[in-house]
Amino acid sequence: MCNLPKFSDQNLIVGFDTSDDACVYKISDELVLIQTVDFFPPIVDDPYMYGQIAATNALSDIYAMGASPTLAMNLLCYPSCLPQETVQAILAGGYDKVREAGAIIAGGHTIEDSEPKYGLCVSGFAHPDKILKNSGAQTGDLLILTKPLGIGILTTAAKADMADAVAYRLAVENMSTLNKAACEVVSRYHAHACTDVTGFGLLGHAFEMADGSRRSIKLFSGEIPVLPTAVELAEMGIIPAGAYTNMNYLYEKVKINNSVARSMRDILADPQTAGGLLVSVSAKEATEMLAELQQRTPWARIIGEVVDKTEHSIIVE
Repeated sequence: MCNLPKFSDQNLIVGFDTSDDACVYKISDELVLIQTVDFFPPIVDDPYMYGQIAATNALSDIYAMGASPTLAMNLLCYPSCLPQETVQAILAGGYDKVREAGAIIAGGHTIEDSEPKYGLCVSGFAHPDKILKNSGAQTGDLLILTKPLGIGILTTAAKADMADAVAYRLAVENMSTLNKAACEVVSRYHAHACTDVTGFGLLGHAFEMADGSRRSIKLFSGEIPVLPTAVELAEMGIIPAGAYTNMNYLYEKVKINNSVARSMRDILADPQTAGGLLVSVSAKEATEMLAELQQRTPWARIIGEVVDKTEHSIIVE
């Protein structure tokens, strides 16, 4: 007979109840498994870069939990008419990004579909005491964001051939940049909560942190890093549909001061792909953490603070 360890629901340290970035399962007192899955249709035309971005986005969930990815499995859907070299380029992009993360692609699964979709199922391992959740923010904490906003706006503009070439390259560069360096810095401090900013936008992910922590969050709109030309595009109405979906969901949960421009409101709800880490850390450590982060992730900024629970989960000033 196989002498296997017995597991139960009690071993599930982090599940879906707090909308965290990945699940965490306790294997022993010294080891937990962190697991996530993410895939989506092409966001850029270049297949290799698409593979890089999709892999970066999936790997980010592990970094957001304060851990490092170890194993990954490919998930690929594609139509039979797609040239073989295109399929190979997508997989090569993902493979190279996983290798950059120090992880291994150990296989995967493909199926035929009408539209290409690619991503990863990723696993990591860590000590239980090293795990970061999105629900531990404490009153008085400062919030640090490690990448700029505006990804959704820039990619929407690119589809209409309205994106500035330099700004679009910056967007692609940010989407394909791992949160590895940021995670390594954060792990050297005593962060109370962490998440990555993706499809729900900064407002959505900040709300999940505030709600899970039973606190409210103030965002300083003037301190939030934004990609070049994103404000101008937002003023022109170049906004992805997901931004409106995000804002509609959060309508009664967010209070935005009248002094905040409409374009900035849209940017705060803008869906991000492979966005930065949002970290809640004590004011005592925030300045030192930020200085170290900016050496490796130059867009990093202190963008808000955690306060006692108020009528609104998010207040934007």
